[in-house]
Amino acid sequence: MSSATKTVDSALALTPGRWPIDPNQSAITFSSRFLGLSKVRGRFRVFDVSLDVGPSGTEFEVEARIDPASIDTSLPRRDEHLRTADFFHVDQHPTMTFRSARIEPVGGSYTMRGHLTLKDVTRAVTLEVEPNGLAASPDGRTRFGLIATGELRRTDLEFGLMPLGLDRLILADKVEFELDMQFVQQSVA
Repeated sequence: MSSATKTVDSALALTPGRWPIDPNQSAITFSSRFLGLSKVRGRFRVFDVSLDVGPSGTEFEVEARIDPASIDTSLPRRDEHLRTADFFHVDQHPTMTFRSARIEPVGGSYTMRGHLTLKDVTRAVTLEVEPNGLAASPDGRTRFGLIATGELRRTDLEFGLMPLGLDRLILADKVEFELDMQFVQQSVA
């Protein structure tokens, strides 16, 4: 556990250790308004997220790695454009990362502050986190679910996601995203 890990209240106590993601039960999705009329929805199909729980069971660290080339908006032509230098520039920047820095209780949910690195630029982001609880799966392993939501502005120029021309009028500035995660407790030897 790094020194960036912060303690949260005991209501969210988990068994210490690494809780890897179950990618088949998890999703990273996003949406942005198209022409102000409807939302363009998409997802990243390739990602890895881990949850490390400290010795007290209330210290958490989350780290995510996302492959931007795995973007899927159900329109191949748009996906190809999003992979170019106009947006994610996947040839030069094959990975996006997030690392938590602080998790604080807020009512029945949590705020997670951390650092997002996109196109070799790192900036602070805040996620709203809602725990979905613990459950035993049929294989006897304990699972923990959570939903984290946040937003980015394409006009945050340091990320370079706002191309010139007509594209800046077609797709809204605000991009909302959701991480619907299910983690699996590793077996204790």
